[in-house]
Amino acid sequence: MPRAKKTWADKMQAKPPHSVVLDKAFTGVPKGARLLISSPQEIADFLKTLPAGRSLPIQQLRRELAMRHGCDAACPVSTSLFLRIATEQAFVQAQAGVPVGDIPPVWRALEPKSPMLKKLSFDPAWITTRREREGLAT
Repeated sequence: MPRAKKTWADKMQAKPPHSVVLDKAFTGVPKGARLLISSPQEIADFLKTLPAGRSLPIQQLRRELAMRHGCDAACPVSTSLFLRIATEQAFVQAQAGVPVGDIPPVWRALEPKSPMLKKLSFDPAWITTRREREGLAT
């Protein structure tokens, strides 16, 4: 019997953030570096700390998360994946009527030309509209 498909809320409950020491270079991070593997929930919580109108490109998000954990870098692959999970869940919350102030402001980390926007399961106009309402560049 096949398992039920996980919801975005289910996917938010990933393993807690942890770090690994690289035994070989990985995506521009050198061998021996301490690499943070964050979590969707940590990314959502971090974005809630950003003030309205402040944009934080994913590269800067990775640097800030890594610094918080005393790591040399944050994994670009998992960070992107976890940001997408947080984004999909934020949209689900918005569709369910959760007030915007209670939703992680994922639009602050998603730039208009981000390739991730093409991968979303919903119309990226929602991201664009949220950015416009905060006066973020579109």
